[in-house]
Amino acid sequence: MLRTTTLLVALALALASSSTVEARPRPTQSSKRFEANKKFGLGLELGQPSGLTGKYFLSASGALDFGIGAVYGWRGRDGFHLYADYLWHPVSLVSAEAFELPLYFGVGGRVWNYDDYDRNDRFDGRGSAFGLRVPAGIAFDFNNVPLDIFLQLAFTFDFLTYRSDDFYTDLNFSVGIRYWFD
Repeated sequence: MLRTTTLLVALALALASSSTVEARPRPTQSSKRFEANKKFGLGLELGQPSGLTGKYFLSASGALDFGIGAVYGWRGRDGFHLYADYLWHPVSLVSAEAFELPLYFGVGGRVWNYDDYDRNDRFDGRGSAFGLRVPAGIAFDFNNVPLDIFLQLAFTFDFLTYRSDDFYTDLNFSVGIRYWFD
């Protein structure tokens, strides 16, 4: 798992360093409505989950957000994590010359495979989970630099397919950075 994550991070950094893309200025606007000036970005996300993250704007304010990585220490479970969300960016909280601060929220799904550990940190089996994600967050979207930094909370509703087939809700927090290619 660690080897795969390291390889993916190295690949993302190599792609980011080889690109000569410049951020485009944002269109002038009189309202607080957010309009993306970028199309596709890749980066790193730390927290729950941790790994590679990507975002692709389908319209001026709607985007597909996705990630691949790992979840560590969640109720004694560690494992591979994959998610995809549709995000709406209805408003920009701050609209300055240097950056925008869009608020976003969305809905999506996630799948993860995990190793289960008992209270003494001994391996206790493997399982899978699938569920619903409801993310909300803010992004520091720089106008003249092809980067954004984001903070995100995601409410999760998971169905675990190991032993008792439990249903869990949780709140995940992550922070991340993305490099925009277009």
